[in-house]
Amino acid sequence: MGERKLPNNNAFVATAKARSLRVTPQKARRVVNMIRGARLDEALNICKFSPQVAVSEDLYSLLNSAFANAKQKNPNIRDAKELWVAEALVDEGFTMKRYRPRAQGRGYQILKRSSQISVVLSDDRNYRSHGPSKGGKKPVAKAPVDNAADTATVTKTEEANGEGGAE
Repeated sequence: MGERKLPNNNAFVATAKARSLRVTPQKARRVVNMIRGARLDEALNICKFSPQVAVSEDLYSLLNSAFANAKQKNPNIRDAKELWVAEALVDEGFTMKRYRPRAQGRGYQILKRSSQISVVLSDDRNYRSHGPSKGGKKPVAKAPVDNAADTATVTKTEEANGEGGAE
């Protein structure tokens, strides 16, 4: 069947993070899901021509920053074709809460969400920092429960009949 690829510990890795982006995480994940696993030059093109302009501009600059970090770590890297977007994550940032006046003295809450994006570039296409990608968690075996406390209890009817455990 299919072989499971193990993470390459010798792979070259460069990271970049953008925090406090005023874009909702849901909208940011649309673009990030398109670039995850792609070659860096393809990911830059996707960001450049993506219809989600607000996210794409920030993500484009983030990918360029990660590429600059990679060049700083390893000067032998010549082109964006040599690197892959190994990981791309979008997390929630802070949420600004605003209130909108409504009828009869009410106020509706408006949540202005922000996001944090982190990108990991690698020269190995199959690199994963957290082990195999589809491994899942193994179930933990539970210790056997000692039922000694259950057997030592005697009901009141057993005591009245003289069938109790204490003699």
